[in-house]
Parts: sequence; C-alpha cells; structure tokens
Amino acid sequence: MLGYIIVIGLIIVAAMFVIGAYNSLVRLRNQVKNSWSQIDVQLKRRHDLIPNLVETAKGYMKHERETLENITEARSKAMGADSVKEASKAESELSGAVSKFFVVVENYPDLKANQNFLSLQEELTSTENKIAFARQSYNDQVLFFNNKIQMFPSNVIAGMFNFKEADYFEVETQAERDVPKVDFGD
Repeated sequence: MLGYIIVIGLIIVAAMFVIGAYNSLVRLRNQVKNSWSQIDVQLKRRHDLIPNLVETAKGYMKHERETLENITEARSKAMGADSVKEASKAESELSGAVSKFFVVVENYPDLKANQNFLSLQEELTSTENKIAFARQSYNDQVLFFNNKIQMFPSNVIAGMFNFKEADYFEVETQAERDVPKVDFGD
C-alpha cells in the first residue's frame, strides 16, 4: 500500500512539474509575441511617416530622384517582410536609406528650414527612439524564452511540445549602428 502511495505521489509531482514548465514556456512565448507587436506598432508609425517626409522633400529635391526612390523601395520591402529575420534586414536597409536621405538634405537649406519637414523629422527621430526601446525589450524577452528552451530540465518539456527558439531583432547595417545625427541648425 505504501508503495502505491509513493508511486502516485511521484506521478503527481512529475505532472505538476510538466504543467508548470509548459505554462512557463507558454507565458514566455506570449511575452515574445507581445514585445514583437510593440515593435510592429512603431515600425508601422515609421512606415507612415516616410511618405510624408518624401512628399515634403520632393518639391525641394527635384534632382535627387534616386535617393527618394531608394527610400520608397526600402519602405515597400520593409512593409512586406514576413519574419523577424526578414523584418530585421529590411528595416536595416530602410534605416540606411533614410540616413542617406538626411545626408543629402544637408545640401538643401530651404528644405531644412521648412517647418513641416522639421516636424516630420522630429517625429521620425522620436519614432526611431521608440523602436530602439521596443527592440531592446523584444530581445530581452527572446533571451529569457531561448534560455528556458535550452536549459535543463525545461528543454525536455520544450522538446516534447515543439517549442522553437525565437529570432532576435538585430541591427545589421553600419548605418543603423552609427549614432543618428540630428541637426536643427541652419
């Protein structure tokens, strides 16, 4: 009789461990998804600001057609990304195109003095900062989730229920690694 009680007790403890580990993995996976949605909101905001910025600049930058087309093309590519890895790469390219755009803008003092342009530039800078914070939060959640999947004994439960590691949202271009230059001077 005592043997049955011990076996049943061990089964209950094992079941509680599996349930606890599974629920912990689900919670972490949901935190990763939530963090990604925060990045997605900020990326959408950036994607919405860029056409306004390009339209404002078109009147001043008639000879910079290629620069404006590069931004538009990079934006379209970023909006069409399906995975975190694709989005990371496409957003890095978009950041590079926007950085080149702001370098070219330096040659157009009338555009730099335009209040609408300055306002859009400030909103874009603010949005870039929010993206950076959201990316940091997302990558932290991915770190917790991936650690849980890789560490014993939760890796056994992760393997049983087919939990997969999440991808980091990484900076891939040198242009994005560089500190952005914001100049409100003349």
